[in-house]
Amino acid sequence: MKRVVYLDNAATTKVSKAALDAMLPHLHDAYGNPSSVYSVGQDAKKTVENARGIVADAIGAESSEVYFTGSGTESANWAIKSTAELKKNKGRHIITSAIEHPAVINTVKYLEKQGYEATFLGVDKVGQISLDELKSAIRDDTILISIMTANNEIGTILPVAEVGKIAQEHGILFHTDAVQAVGHIPIDVKGLNVDMLSFSGHKLGGLKGVGALYIKKGLKLPPLIHGGGQERGERSGTENVAGIAALGAAVGEMVSHLPLTKVTEMRDKLIRALLKIPRSHLTGDPINRLPGIASFVFECVEGESMLLKLDINGICASSGSACSSGSLDPSHVLMAIGLPHEIAHGSLRLSIGEENTDEDIDYVIEKMPDIISGLRAMSPLWDES
Repeated sequence: MKRVVYLDNAATTKVSKAALDAMLPHLHDAYGNPSSVYSVGQDAKKTVENARGIVADAIGAESSEVYFTGSGTESANWAIKSTAELKKNKGRHIITSAIEHPAVINTVKYLEKQGYEATFLGVDKVGQISLDELKSAIRDDTILISIMTANNEIGTILPVAEVGKIAQEHGILFHTDAVQAVGHIPIDVKGLNVDMLSFSGHKLGGLKGVGALYIKKGLKLPPLIHGGGQERGERSGTENVAGIAALGAAVGEMVSHLPLTKVTEMRDKLIRALLKIPRSHLTGDPINRLPGIASFVFECVEGESMLLKLDINGICASSGSACSSGSLDPSHVLMAIGLPHEIAHGSLRLSIGEENTDEDIDYVIEKMPDIISGLRAMSPLWDES
């Protein structure tokens, strides 16, 4: 049987045993609609509210501040579009960063087409924004700042608490995309000074197709999705009870395991070993980075070819230069940190989860030098001198 080492946990995770156990009853026996008044429906409602409480505790919120959605992308869209609608008479200027997930960047670009203005803050070579640049970008008509908690490609953790404090001082609403952060690093919405925080279930052992949005008490966002008035009238659509149950179980389990010391140790071991490969470079902040993300660029290597070679060896990973969108350009994140095209094309992200083992890491360390040297031997750009 072919060995499989899964190191793409930042893309999606295996459903945890706790999440699976929590969701299974709601797929067959306890299948009631939580809006129904009879006991089967009310049992489903209790499941939803129990999960809401677990999620709230995990991020330092109150249950009434947590709303379930269909994904982290939907949550980000709701936060950004509804803030724009809520504050349109005050102003039409939004500040975000150049390394945000497309769920944020493309939503902001959509609003630009509707007459809003946006400032995309640049980042330094490790993916950190400048707080001074942020302060300088603030205008009288700025209505929203949206800065991610941690980057999905290079793992950099951004100074969200400081950004939130600046936003508060200027009376500006602040949203953070915490999809990669919740369950992986400690999150306290009060300490981070956020008004809105979005995240997703499938990045932490839950299901695809379920997410959540924290909305600070007192902030009344217009709904993004209209219909039957579920989620206290704020997000219509019959609740995904099984997915919500799984999300609650997964979040509760992940937070109980923090800090992810073993994951961090495996990450650092991988980084130390792969940086011994000639002309390899770590991407992202070497200190303020997510526990599970080890991200690199290898000169004179093409990312998609690297993924194919890794796959032949049973290793699942990702590359910021893969041409899934039909574009030949490397990722906007790698461009934003200043990498030249020819180097950015050789990117590799290895994202580690709690189910990974030292043997997995040793196997990757064993295989990578030959994969890189083999690809370089075929490259007209490679010169060992």
